[in-house]
Amino acid sequence: MADGKQQADMDNRNHSVVTRFVFMSFSEFLEVQVSLFFLMLVLYLITLVGNVVIITITVVDPALSDSRLHTPMYFFLKNLSFLDLCYSSVIAPKALLCFLTEHRTISYNGCAAQMFFFSFFGTTETFILAVMAYDRFVAICNPLRYPITMSKRTCVRLVAGSYFAGCLNCSIQTGFTFTLSFCGPGKIDHFFCDVPAVMKASCSDTFASEMAMLAVCGFIIVSTGLVILISYGFIITTVMRIPSAEGRHRAFSTCATHLVTVSLFYGTIFFMYAQPGAISSPGQSKVVSVFYTIVIPMLNPLIYSLRNKEVKGSLRNKLWDLGSQVT
Repeated sequence: MADGKQQADMDNRNHSVVTRFVFMSFSEFLEVQVSLFFLMLVLYLITLVGNVVIITITVVDPALSDSRLHTPMYFFLKNLSFLDLCYSSVIAPKALLCFLTEHRTISYNGCAAQMFFFSFFGTTETFILAVMAYDRFVAICNPLRYPITMSKRTCVRLVAGSYFAGCLNCSIQTGFTFTLSFCGPGKIDHFFCDVPAVMKASCSDTFASEMAMLAVCGFIIVSTGLVILISYGFIITTVMRIPSAEGRHRAFSTCATHLVTVSLFYGTIFFMYAQPGAISSPGQSKVVSVFYTIVIPMLNPLIYSLRNKEVKGSLRNKLWDLGSQVT
């Protein structure tokens, strides 16, 4: 009886309720940690500056800016930059602190909140990218109907629907994950509270939660991905009919850069969330996560906005005006 009681006490200690999680970093070597810190810091600062510039340019008074920056396309770009800014900021500051210090813990509620908001902003972005592809399809393939089809009310509804879908998905993902039981010591083999990594830290049977994640994420990725592929398929067909070789080249250049960014984003989230083995390769997951948490939010302003003549012209005018006021 005494041995049984002692064993029960040991099991209770081993399965204590987790109130804090501990992040496992990329490496235990200080030199690697410092290098990762500075790399992520530089990328994050570029992300902040690029997206803040785009948001600032597209929200100023139309009378003071190029009116072409207040079209549906730039309304969606503004929301894309806002999402990039938010979901990279949910991850990067805490990750930078973990890389540089020994404070690698996060509270149970803090972990749930980080997962909720990261999933919310990331999911919403997938729908915004699909909406932007549809917007370009209407603008290029049905230009005469564009002002009617993409009215202000329609644009607001599409963006609101994207945010609603993001909220629905993050509620499902966070809810399924944090109904699991977590036993001590609560180690997460990642640098933030991502769904697969947190599930792996659970001492419960995660099969049902994994299947729910696979089904929901798979549906989101496939449905929004199809919208993007079909839209760009029609766009490319239309571009092929442009008589001017220069016009075709310019249109294909724009489409190609957009598709590269979309492919990187969808490829990484498919690797992380929409395949059965996603939860079993934490080393690869950490590397891939850097792309969709830091690198892609940094690239989006460059590819979607700063390459456009309207945005560069507006930015040049603002800098000129600022310089004139200083002098």
